[in-house]
Amino acid sequence: MADDSTASHRRDPIKSSVGNVAAQRRRQNAVTVGKERRESLVRAKRLCRVGATGDGDVPVEENDMMTDEEGFLLDAQTSSAVEELKSAVAYQGKGAMQKRVNALRELRRLLSKSEFPPVEAALKAGAIPLLVQCLSFGSPDEQLLEAAWCLTNIAAGKPEETKALLPALPLLVAHLGEKSSLPVAEQCAWALGNVAGEGEELRNVLLSQGALPPLARMMLPNKGSTVRTAAWALSNLIKGPDPKAATELIKVDGVLDAILRHLRKSDEELATEVAWVVVYLSALSNFATGVLVKSDVLQPLVERLATSNSLQLLIPVLRSLGNLVAGDSHTTSTVLIPGHEITYGVIKVLVKCLKSDHRVLKKEASWVLSNIAAGSIEHKQLIYSSEAVPLLLRLLSTAPFDIRKEVAYVLGNLCVAPTAGEGKPNLINEHLVSLVQRGCLSGFIDLIRSADIEAARLGLQFTELVLRGMPNGDGPKLVEQEDGIDAMERYQFHENEDLRNMANGLVDKYFGEDYGVNE
Repeated sequence: MADDSTASHRRDPIKSSVGNVAAQRRRQNAVTVGKERRESLVRAKRLCRVGATGDGDVPVEENDMMTDEEGFLLDAQTSSAVEELKSAVAYQGKGAMQKRVNALRELRRLLSKSEFPPVEAALKAGAIPLLVQCLSFGSPDEQLLEAAWCLTNIAAGKPEETKALLPALPLLVAHLGEKSSLPVAEQCAWALGNVAGEGEELRNVLLSQGALPPLARMMLPNKGSTVRTAAWALSNLIKGPDPKAATELIKVDGVLDAILRHLRKSDEELATEVAWVVVYLSALSNFATGVLVKSDVLQPLVERLATSNSLQLLIPVLRSLGNLVAGDSHTTSTVLIPGHEITYGVIKVLVKCLKSDHRVLKKEASWVLSNIAAGSIEHKQLIYSSEAVPLLLRLLSTAPFDIRKEVAYVLGNLCVAPTAGEGKPNLINEHLVSLVQRGCLSGFIDLIRSADIEAARLGLQFTELVLRGMPNGDGPKLVEQEDGIDAMERYQFHENEDLRNMANGLVDKYFGEDYGVNE
């Protein structure tokens, strides 16, 4: 059986990262951006201050810093609350249900009070078995909601604290079903999202217990809060590295239609969570990517990029777009057809992102453009004749290093035609001459001086194009003027054999004994 993980064919020798290692790069980018998103935009684990019903009697304090004395007091109160819950669970007399709810509410209040809730104290006091008992089927919704809320905040704790929820997982999954009330199902989804956010081991446990299908079905209705929570939990559940979960998700009846509908019509907060689902679908599964490519997903992605100024939304939307065009040439040609309005729309929104003040948007947009530029002659021409090129030229000389490297891939790929073999790429002289005349060579020479192997290789590859392709034999003079000889000679004894041979070969061929003799 063929592996369903993403794979890609080499397109251009100068763009190896969109060629034979494109799949790996897409997966790494998904994980990297996911990590950035979780740490700086939306945490992988979310503390629940306001429940699924919108209720919450715990004030959110502006400063969550707590003194040691306050911490000890909170721990003591939590241990006492667990003891009270133990008593309430054991009690069978009149008003037993309300007694349990009151005890759960007090524990939930304490677990919601601080940015760093007293989870350790709750676990030491034996909270998990009691909460599992309170989740039993037939219990009133109020009790189920409070118990799930407590578990949600325990799951937002440290890794070993999250793992303590293992006995509760089957019931949390079971309460996602259609027989549960919406608030209870949503609160359970929130708890499971925190568990899935902990890592691959717990994701696999949840998948084996059947968490994915009911979470997927929660995305189908037009119920904003529920869909948002379900989408967030799903993005944690499918985010890899195994593609099976992503493939399983896109196969659930109605999910694709729901994704398209929410991307088109939903508020930005909900669209953001749905876009992250698309990021992981398109980064991890060839099957899911194929389904998305055949759908109309490009249109709402482009519309969101064109109309939104929300960084939280733009990042996953742009990443999704990049993943869709980072496949093989056939996929790119299917997604972006030169002459179609949507294709010009894609270039337009990428230009918008290049103009943004946000560093991450510039880098993402450059990455997407580098994938398009590694495609057909028509795709290269599309970028070359757009407003993107002057922006890219400026970024190559002024942007931070990671952006400059992505920009260099775009500009380099604009200068070479697709080749079938592993030989030297065919030049597109018009593009090469124009970009060099507009000052891009110094930026590539700077990359040669970089300690980054990938960037240095890219700089040497472009320098070879200039040496070989500039008319009237002007290449060597231009490289020499930018101190390119000195930059390449640094690799004379370099530990990387590939770079050493490339640099030494260029110096010997173009600046050997006969260089300058005729002048």
